[in-house]
Amino acid sequence: MNDMQKVFDAQLAAFNHDGAPDFAERVANLERLHSLIGEWEGRICDAISRDFSANGAGGRSRHETILAETNFARMDIRYTLKHLRRWMKPKRVRTPLHLLPSHSEIRKQALGVVGVVSPWNYPFQLAIVPVTAALAAGNRVMLKPSEHTPETAALLAEMLAPFGPETLHVVTGGPEVAAQFSALPFHHLFFTGSTAVGRIVAQAAARNLTPVTLELGGKSPAVVDAGADLSRSAERLVAGKLLNAGQTCVAPDYILAPRADIRPLADALLAAAERFYPRFADNPDYTGIISDARFAYLQALVNDARAKGAEVLVAGHDGDNALAATRKIPLTLVLNPTPDMQILQEEIFGPILPILPADTPSEAIDYINRHDRPLALYWFGEDAEHREQILSRTLSGGVCVNDVLFQLAQENLPFGGVGASGMGAYHGDYGFRSFSHERAVFFQRKFSAAKMLQPPYGKNWDRAVALMKRLG
Repeated sequence: MNDMQKVFDAQLAAFNHDGAPDFAERVANLERLHSLIGEWEGRICDAISRDFSANGAGGRSRHETILAETNFARMDIRYTLKHLRRWMKPKRVRTPLHLLPSHSEIRKQALGVVGVVSPWNYPFQLAIVPVTAALAAGNRVMLKPSEHTPETAALLAEMLAPFGPETLHVVTGGPEVAAQFSALPFHHLFFTGSTAVGRIVAQAAARNLTPVTLELGGKSPAVVDAGADLSRSAERLVAGKLLNAGQTCVAPDYILAPRADIRPLADALLAAAERFYPRFADNPDYTGIISDARFAYLQALVNDARAKGAEVLVAGHDGDNALAATRKIPLTLVLNPTPDMQILQEEIFGPILPILPADTPSEAIDYINRHDRPLALYWFGEDAEHREQILSRTLSGGVCVNDVLFQLAQENLPFGGVGASGMGAYHGDYGFRSFSHERAVFFQRKFSAAKMLQPPYGKNWDRAVALMKRLG
């Protein structure tokens, strides 16, 4: 704690002494970060794969790391560089008639020292993207990567060292370090992880009145409407679900579909999975489960469902021993799940997909609304009226229509949860604003009508108040 406190104190002292960096310095920081990602990309892929491997076997698909981690982060930086000058510019706002000839504006100013706590599932992207927003907003940053991906955490510490500890510092360590980190008096704390840990982080931050952004998770539904193209819907669902082997906060957690479509949809899902991944166990394109504990947890969910009467369908033909050796789980569908099954009670965060019956939009809406508000909601179909029913009568962090995950990749959309799936948003301008204070500035003129409101109160005051009432 002493070392972390010293870094925090040094960053705060530097911020108070030097102020927020100007546009040119922020651009230089972001360009340096963009360049470092390009230089380190190979090592980033290797480090993440080692973190996801099982005794040297399996690991993380290199293609997925480039797509969802390094390329995603670099695109976010380029987008930020393109728009940063406009984001930083003070915004002039309208001044009402009774306050003329004054004028007013909003200035977006850096908060000071911010903390970022990043997760294990996308250990590079979900560290760098919030760091990018915080640096763009002119802050000093302390980053705490997940202890579950130690290779990536060590790499981040080494890769980001050129910034210097007074600008950007990486703190590594386990849960005790994370707890101490969250207790620092940051000016903003950004956390990505589970809802349970998010509650703990929010409580720690509250002791310092530190504002938080919480990017959590939950059970994100996919609604397949009657009349949807099952083959195309299945292909897109599988592509999104099996990215990172389902270890994605916005992956579809379960499907709601008409009873008559469940079996053909299941067949289409399995066919798509086997087309994308002709084999699973030794396929370098398919990512392994992060740890033995998570692997056992996912197996326990399936075994519990099977024991309680669910029908379980598994893609591919890999043997159990080969899958266990590489810690890989193929797409696993659970049909006829019941509420007493753990798979419907807990976030899955893996390549397991229950399918539940919902013959009408109202049935789907009722099921969704009986549970916590999800981070994402997906709808597949052609009926615009049904689509609008789902959109207007449910609430989720984001929505993607006729596909999955792409709401996350659209920089002009905010990304964040609602209720149990999180609070606050980032990406693009929304991230810049999350790490900024929108400061109200009022410029009074030498001659002002406000003088009429000063005592002693008399006829001028009466006239001024009468005018205000008419204008109001």
